[in-house]
Amino acid sequence: MASRSNRNLVPEAKAGLEQFKMETANEVGVTLKPGYNGDITAKQAGSIGGQMVKKMIQSYENSLKGKS
Repeated sequence: MASRSNRNLVPEAKAGLEQFKMETANEVGVTLKPGYNGDITAKQAGSIGGQMVKKMIQSYENSLKGKS
């Protein structure tokens, strides 16, 4: 099995990603506190992550529109 890591590929982006996560959690109605949030359900965590990915893909697609 492959090992997993929560390391950021760009360490300088850590604060921005944390803010993005908090904003996205708020959008989907999940309350997060700074730091550890092990008390949220898998469904809540999945909705946050899924929405983050959706927004990142949308942002990338929009950037591609500008390059054509």
